Amino acid sequence: MSTPAPVFTPAPARKKVTTLTFRQKKERGEPISMLTAYDYPTAMIMDQAGVDAILVGDSLAMVVLGYENTLPVSMDEMLHHARAVARGAKSALLVGDMPFMSYQVSVEEAVRNAGRFLKEAGMDAVKLEGGHERAEAVRVITSAGIPVMGHIGLTPQSVHQLGGFRAQGKTALAAKRLLEDALILEDAGCFSLVLESVPARLARLISQRVSIPTIGIGAGSACDGQVLVTHDLLGLFDRFTPKFVKQYANLHNEMAHAFGEYIADVQTHSFPAAEHTVEMPNEEWDLLLKEL
Repeated sequence: MSTPAPVFTPAPARKKVTTLTFRQKKERGEPISMLTAYDYPTAMIMDQAGVDAILVGDSLAMVVLGYENTLPVSMDEMLHHARAVARGAKSALLVGDMPFMSYQVSVEEAVRNAGRFLKEAGMDAVKLEGGHERAEAVRVITSAGIPVMGHIGLTPQSVHQLGGFRAQGKTALAAKRLLEDALILEDAGCFSLVLESVPARLARLISQRVSIPTIGIGAGSACDGQVLVTHDLLGLFDRFTPKFVKQYANLHNEMAHAFGEYIADVQTHSFPAAEHTVEMPNEEWDLLLKEL
């Protein structure tokens, strides 16, 4: 006998989450929840579930578009998915991930592209990768009234420079540089900071030293919040699963099973059955045959 599916109960109606909400949560010691989304239905469901923030991550390059890494995804592709997410989520803070080469060339281009996420795609903030080398871009973008979330540690857009998807900050010197980067980004105006794949003790230290919220991914439980790629959480992305991911479902297998059952039903004429079929009244059918 199969187990009945759990009934989803939407979270109570809530106010729009803002960057001020983030600061208040850190002050009160309330953990911040963030997930990635790339489409309308996923964003709507997680917004109803009560997630604090939704990141339209450049991870869509890999988990949605099938690229080998995050580098190929374009601004137009990011904006396309961000618009869909904005239509589905009304309460969560929406963060658009600035793709590779959308902010590295010049600060003028950085602020222009950041503005597109708010103006064209309905995002509330943007995220960009890098430490001290991105401080000027952060200053210019925030001076234009655009909130910026920083991202240090393992920065996927620098995967070739880092020598692969490797944990960062494991030596005393590297850890010191990450702490310095965190303080520089805070001073430049970031409202929060993603710490990816860094030692838990270092993430705790950084979280204590900065006044802005830290969002961890593979950085231990002492950060002010956590983020995961939704396709990893749901078991939808089967190429690899990072060590720091907790899978809450295995939808890859569930979907493969469902697709297999559908194909078998079609091949055996079991689907569509009578309950899936529209019929004409007999008198109308008879009339049609007479007309023919």
